[in-house]
Amino acid sequence: MAIPVRFDDAMDFQPNGLAVVSERGKYGLIDSTAQYVVKPTYDSIGPFSERRATVIDGEGFKLIDEEGKVVTKRAYPFIAAMQEGRALFYVTGDGSGGAGGESKYGYLDAAGNAIIPAQFAEANDFHDGKAVVKVKDREYALIGKDGRTIETFAHAYVGPLGDGMLAFQDDPAGKYGYINERGDIVLQPAYTSAFPFRNGRAIVNTAEDYQSRYGVIDKRGKAIVQPDYNDIRDLGEDRLALGRAVNPEQPYIGSRYAIADWNGKRLTDFVYHDLSDFKNGLASVTDATQTYFIDRSGKPAEGFPRVDGSGTLSVEEGGLIKAFIDQRLSYLARDGRIVWKQNTVIPLQPPYAVKELKFKPNHDYLVYYPQIDGMTDEAAQRKVNEELKTMSQVKPIPGNEQLEYTYSGDFDVSFYKQQLLQLELTGYNFPFGAAHGMPTKTYAIIHLTDGRLFELKDLFKPGSDYVKVLSDIIAKQIKEDPQYDYVFPGAYKGIQPDQPFFVTDNALHVYFQPYDIGPYAAGFPTFTIPFTQVGSILDTEGEFWQSFHK
Repeated sequence: MAIPVRFDDAMDFQPNGLAVVSERGKYGLIDSTAQYVVKPTYDSIGPFSERRATVIDGEGFKLIDEEGKVVTKRAYPFIAAMQEGRALFYVTGDGSGGAGGESKYGYLDAAGNAIIPAQFAEANDFHDGKAVVKVKDREYALIGKDGRTIETFAHAYVGPLGDGMLAFQDDPAGKYGYINERGDIVLQPAYTSAFPFRNGRAIVNTAEDYQSRYGVIDKRGKAIVQPDYNDIRDLGEDRLALGRAVNPEQPYIGSRYAIADWNGKRLTDFVYHDLSDFKNGLASVTDATQTYFIDRSGKPAEGFPRVDGSGTLSVEEGGLIKAFIDQRLSYLARDGRIVWKQNTVIPLQPPYAVKELKFKPNHDYLVYYPQIDGMTDEAAQRKVNEELKTMSQVKPIPGNEQLEYTYSGDFDVSFYKQQLLQLELTGYNFPFGAAHGMPTKTYAIIHLTDGRLFELKDLFKPGSDYVKVLSDIIAKQIKEDPQYDYVFPGAYKGIQPDQPFFVTDNALHVYFQPYDIGPYAAGFPTFTIPFTQVGSILDTEGEFWQSFHK
């Protein structure tokens, strides 16, 4: 280990020799000797771009240099990465950054000055010294890095610059065409979506009614790739990924990809479930069973390993191959030898441990589930481990059929003390075509002596009206604590006898599923109740309490 394990989170080292790390919930920057260049005081730190990085703290967004000095004169509601010496930012309302009012966009220079004041309704990054901004409805402009207007465009929409061309719309609900930098129409509106040109090519969609018929055109509008595909991706290095729908009747399920050259010639069959952009002549691809590198010819790259599972590979400095496969990280040598991988055993106090097992019966179904080891009562251990598999959604799933959803499940040891082990089991079900998936969370709270799974009622004295006591406490928190303003009016009716919950050393935590009492964005509304607040009804002689207070 070059730097011993000590951080809660750690990102890759950047070309400037710095890495973003986290301790105690805050982020900072270290050098290669693990010395802090920027102490962990920020809520987040973005990657460096042109020797500047965006940081966020309680005041908002700021820019720092590579020594950690804040170069901006104030905080902003948003700052983008530095691009060609300019960083896009916006202010809201009266410019103070407070809530309410319309956003106005401008640009900062590397010294943190608002070199172009916030005045635009919309704005894009600079490209070749120019940027497209929206001045007002039906008025867009092309500006230089000094903010002066080069050209104006009277259209309902004008997109970002690419190869001297800009996509445009005359009707917000109409089709897209392309204009040049002078505003002359080069290609009449004929596309339902149109992406920026790059190296003489642009990806367009010709389908109606939100369908997908993607193709590739040149600057004259000639079809380089006929618009017959469910998806097309520009992979860089003059290579395209052509996506054919897995099920033409349900195109939203996704695509299988083939590789094509810049002139539209197909180099492979439609065999890839996913693939990354090309970098230094290599792209990471995943087929039905393995992940590996291909070269620009579309063939498997020689001298690199194949890894079972789905994910991505990348070649790191020094030649190590970083593999993020089936949501787990490892590092490989060129011959495929594993140099390092994440642990699959969580050691507890001997003889106890929690083992991680993997269940992947289908390309779209992946679960990591816990199994307890070290219990004296082997029958009890077998029983609780079977229950953990069921709770983790390990169940019969067809292997070779295309599912109509993806599912991923994982777990963590959220609390462990004496004979009490608490496992957090999480899942995410995403139906293809849905706006978002549905997360799930449940807790297995286990007595390691006999394998008993505790319920909420086990924490309280028999006959006590714990449901009413807890319901009243939560009702008061909703009424008095501003953090619960998101709760739907009238939605909270109290808790159920088997309400989901978990414990920590000094408190009970009761939670609700998404949409139960609040919006999806609220996640799992959680209410903390210190044990001292319900001490009169706690069963302090009961097995649950004694398991971690003996």
